[in-house]
Amino acid sequence: MYNRIIRNDILKSKAITLTTVIFVAAAAMLVSLAAILVINLTGALDTLMEKAETPHFMQMHSGEIDRHRLTAFAEQNNNVEEYQVVEFLGMDGSQIILGDNSLTNSVQDNGFSIQSEKFDYLLDLNGDIINISDGEIYVPVAYMKDNTAELGDTAVISGKEFTIAGFLRDSTMNSSLSASKRFLVSSNDFVEIKDLGNIEYLIEFRLKDYSKIGEFETAYASAGLEANGPTVTYTLFKTMNAISDGLMIAVILLVSVLVIAIAFMSIRFTLLAKIEDDYREIGVMKAIGLRLSDIKKIYLAKYAVIAAAGSILGFILSLMFQGVLLENIRVYMGESENAPLAIGLGIIGILLVFLAIVAYVNLVLKRFRKISAAEAIRFGTSKEKKVGAKRFTLSSNRVFSTNIFLGIKDVLARKRLYGTMLLVLVISAFIIIVPQNLYNTISSKSFIQYMGIGSYDLRIQTSDHEKTDDIVQTIESDSDVSKYAVLTTKTFKVKTSNESGENMKVELGDHSAFPIEYSVGRAPVRDDEIALSAINADEMSKKVGDVITLINEGKEKELKVSGIYSDVTNGGKTAKAVFTDNSANVMWTIVCVELSDKSFVDSKVLGYSSEFDFAKTSDINEFVSQTLGSTINSVEIASYAAVAVALVITTLVTLLFMKMLVAKDRYSIAVMKAFGFTNSDIKVQYVSRSVFVLIVGIILGTLLANTVGEIFAGALISSFGASTFNFAVNPLSAYLVSPLMMISMVLIATVIGIARAGQIKISENIKE
Repeated sequence: MYNRIIRNDILKSKAITLTTVIFVAAAAMLVSLAAILVINLTGALDTLMEKAETPHFMQMHSGEIDRHRLTAFAEQNNNVEEYQVVEFLGMDGSQIILGDNSLTNSVQDNGFSIQSEKFDYLLDLNGDIINISDGEIYVPVAYMKDNTAELGDTAVISGKEFTIAGFLRDSTMNSSLSASKRFLVSSNDFVEIKDLGNIEYLIEFRLKDYSKIGEFETAYASAGLEANGPTVTYTLFKTMNAISDGLMIAVILLVSVLVIAIAFMSIRFTLLAKIEDDYREIGVMKAIGLRLSDIKKIYLAKYAVIAAAGSILGFILSLMFQGVLLENIRVYMGESENAPLAIGLGIIGILLVFLAIVAYVNLVLKRFRKISAAEAIRFGTSKEKKVGAKRFTLSSNRVFSTNIFLGIKDVLARKRLYGTMLLVLVISAFIIIVPQNLYNTISSKSFIQYMGIGSYDLRIQTSDHEKTDDIVQTIESDSDVSKYAVLTTKTFKVKTSNESGENMKVELGDHSAFPIEYSVGRAPVRDDEIALSAINADEMSKKVGDVITLINEGKEKELKVSGIYSDVTNGGKTAKAVFTDNSANVMWTIVCVELSDKSFVDSKVLGYSSEFDFAKTSDINEFVSQTLGSTINSVEIASYAAVAVALVITTLVTLLFMKMLVAKDRYSIAVMKAFGFTNSDIKVQYVSRSVFVLIVGIILGTLLANTVGEIFAGALISSFGASTFNFAVNPLSAYLVSPLMMISMVLIATVIGIARAGQIKISENIKE
């Protein structure tokens, strides 16, 4: 019996059934995708780092190195399992040509290494440790992804030719957030090119117990070992590798939660619409003595079938779309060993969606208890109380036409009914705007404030401090330069709570020339002041006004914290000060340049790159783009997907709501027709209802997107160093294009949804 009833009911309302299946499928697909992506990302990342045997602690160092002292330290520290020093031959991008492309404009510190002996292995695209032959070169996978190099191309390294034999995955430098990229050459070739660049050292340790990494860092700093460069730990390597795809997955998770909420509302729409259609039949069934549970089973069985069909379809769609979304993960990290587990969790997610829908339908069906058999048989529709809008009378209306006025008045009179549609439209606007704003923010020039960088045009970076004066002299004599500043980064020991020293990178110079945004406080202006990055301040438990003690050559220098700022570079652990120091080793120097005419940026980059071949000259926009390129692309994909999902949802929900409304208002429509209202008048009234609710929904959705959405995005960005966060909104997209798309979809859906209103007959719907 149930099979026949369900089949006949589905055939009778094919459009509504199909729409409901689509909603369930969308919710199930996003839940399944989120589960599959999370498990694949974590699995692929773990597999990459296990096969590569990623260092637990890496100290990059530029300058002289005492290998005997390092070896002695490693042997004496009981927690050290393996230790090695890897040479990194840094070269200017202009010395590297891959196929037809030069790396002149690359902001990365490109360098060459041989395969590691003990750990930190460079892997090929099959996940195997690379064995390389003379004359071959393996190129970082990032240059394959952006089409800079292809397999078999000829690479010219400072005049010496190599054949690109493959691409490598580097568990320490894969991420675009990593400032360095390693190329792999053979030992013999490395010896030949060794004098063509500058040697830096990667001092690496694997620990027996990684949970004691804090103790190890303290011991390394206390021993006064080589530390003229960034310090990176296993956790930070993992975070940098995961952040690009992690942000995309976070956006998908947000959208999936919101779509599930909308799916429940949509099911409520369709269920209420069906109850309105069957109102008289339900009354008859109650009148002849059918039990309430039997009546509920008829509807519950139908929606169980719809939920099952939607869930299965959603799972199939998630399997179809996972390839596109997993592409970036597979390129940079390889296949996940947890793929079967990912599918299993995807199925569990689908089952949870199915069970939740069935439970929710059962909850909604409890309203059968409130249906009066006599009233249902007499009127054929439910009677609702209209409250509110008593002062909003037609006689006092001087603004709207009669039909538009009646449409708006109906919304105000039945707030609870229209509230559900309003909530859906608010969520849809939120889904469209938040991912777009996040994408616009991280791809805009203003995002450099979260990288601890001021707003300027050119960035000239060099590790050769002795030649900084040459750069300054040239810039001072350049009439196109309106302003410049020299910022020098050095490493100092800072006294911690347990009296031991930790290394901290401090950027010295005039920080008022190109100021950054401070989440708390201000930039340092006196010799006894220092500003800390958010992560440094958190780890050291310091706030504005607190004092920290720097140690250099045995002397202590007390500095008051003047401000805290966001920084997503160098692991987010930096500081800024203005005091003068001539003793500590210089890690690097950055000359920041502002031009009087921005159109000269490209020509100045070429000119300075040629003149300062010992330095790296970058357009600041290109620097941001290359550093965050992978992250920007991932969020862009998620934002476009969110727009598509939200527009489909808006269209289908409006269609369902209008169909339900027409079914519910059969009596009212018949009365209006009896009073002389034409079909066109009635359509205008319903369109005005939709547009009125939509406008309110867009306004509320936009406000929520720029408040709650900004808080959510800020929480994501703060995970890699940004303490404060403000959206960079594209007004054209957020306030014009997106609302116009929503309005268009709502109008189309409304016109289709109210088509049946013209078919309602007066004689059949007005009863005594």
